Amino acid sequence: MSFSRRVSVVVVTVCMGLALTGCLGRRGGNSSATTAPTAIGVNAYLWRATLDTLAFMPLASADPYGGVVITDWYTNPEKPDERFKATVYILDTRLRADGLNVTVFKQTKDASGQWADAPVSGQTDTDIENAILTKARQLRLSNLNGRG
Repeated sequence: MSFSRRVSVVVVTVCMGLALTGCLGRRGGNSSATTAPTAIGVNAYLWRATLDTLAFMPLASADPYGGVVITDWYTNPEKPDERFKATVYILDTRLRADGLNVTVFKQTKDASGQWADAPVSGQTDTDIENAILTKARQLRLSNLNGRG
């Protein structure tokens, strides 16, 4: 199963669970159609969706005020000769498609057993961005429906 496919499966599973339980509690603040209540420096829905989407990867760093999430290397047990790392920048306080930037890095083991950088399909970054955005929209809708 490809990395993009595994990400999609994880995202769908997490989204279904969160849709059933509701992930964002009620917080006071802005109820605008495009913004989330914030106690952090970036859009709360994008932040939560990023953490949820990348939950299968070990977290190296997360800055909710600067909007940066950096994962540590993740190795799929089914494919121990390759590993992935992701960096996500949340660029806006609004829930917008251009308010998010994802970069995925890949390494593979060479013949001597050392990790070497390898190319990542540009579609992988886009797939993860889309998964985060979809999740963020679902969280926002879930939060709005909980208020009604």
